[in-house]
Amino acid sequence: MRSPLMRRLGLTAALALLLAAFGLAPSASAAEPAPAELKFTTDAATTTPGGTVNLTMTLTNNKTYDIWFVYQTIDPTWLTTQRPDLKYAFTGCTLATAGGSTACSGTGPADLGGNYGAPIPPGQSRTVTLTLQVAPDSGCNGNIGFYSYFYAEFSDSTNVSGGPVYTPETRVLCS
Repeated sequence: MRSPLMRRLGLTAALALLLAAFGLAPSASAAEPAPAELKFTTDAATTTPGGTVNLTMTLTNNKTYDIWFVYQTIDPTWLTTQRPDLKYAFTGCTLATAGGSTACSGTGPADLGGNYGAPIPPGQSRTVTLTLQVAPDSGCNGNIGFYSYFYAEFSDSTNVSGGPVYTPETRVLCS
């Protein structure tokens, strides 16, 4: 003898199967995009000692309020730090604007956020390019990579933290 609970569960399962067969079952809604997202690209996957690689960072505002403030760090990955023979530095920074590129302030490992030229309106992006210079006496056959965390504040008094976001790695090759 089946209990009333078992009969209800069986009826519910049968109804769900019937709805699914006719495509009427509720579907999972598409995931909302993050309020702000950070993406990295490089203009080259390899370089040689003495060469440069442009590391492009794009911050996108997916929210319906302006981004008022951004704080961002960028640090070498653990594997990069394990190769002391790899020598490199960030030697330049530019912000892409409607009127062309403009120099940004600071290229150190912290507080890159000021370079995005906030505020960033809803649905828009800002792109900053860092120039990574590999020293002429750098070691070879190693990868240089970075990771980043960011924090953004919006005009509706909310905020978001993101990361780690990893850059593509650049391989240093010797001729």
